[in-house]
Amino acid sequence: LVQHGSRFVTVTNQGWDTHLDNFTGHKRLLGPLDQAVPATLGSLSDKGILNRTLVVVMGEFGRTPRINENTGRDHFPRANWCLMFGGGAAKASLVGGTTPAGDGPDDDTRISPDDIAATIYDALGISPLTEYFTSSGRPVTLVAEGRVLTEVFG
Repeated sequence: LVQHGSRFVTVTNQGWDTHLDNFTGHKRLLGPLDQAVPATLGSLSDKGILNRTLVVVMGEFGRTPRINENTGRDHFPRANWCLMFGGGAAKASLVGGTTPAGDGPDDDTRISPDDIAATIYDALGISPLTEYFTSSGRPVTLVAEGRVLTEVFG
């Protein structure tokens, strides 16, 4: 799709809601993901378009650092993860972090979902501050509060 001009492609993989039996669920889910990501990156690289294609792998929230009574992990919005490849993203760089216990963001590297969105829009060549108007004329800014994580791009 990207090779033929699509500007944005979404691929989803369901089943990551691991409140129960986290380890068995991840064993089932991580193998296909571990194959799909490098295969996608390799294909884009072979076609010469990885450098202009930003690949983002993420979930909508993190998981608790502690295992619950059902050997699962619950929703944890205080810390999450996001992988970015290609599209000018720096190789092997780490942006952000958690406390040593994993119970929240490190105060020095606090990153919000708005920051991730602003960074993706910026990589697409769209200003995160672009303003659109609803059908009733109300202005809406794409990402009013986010900052572009310039360190992602070296």
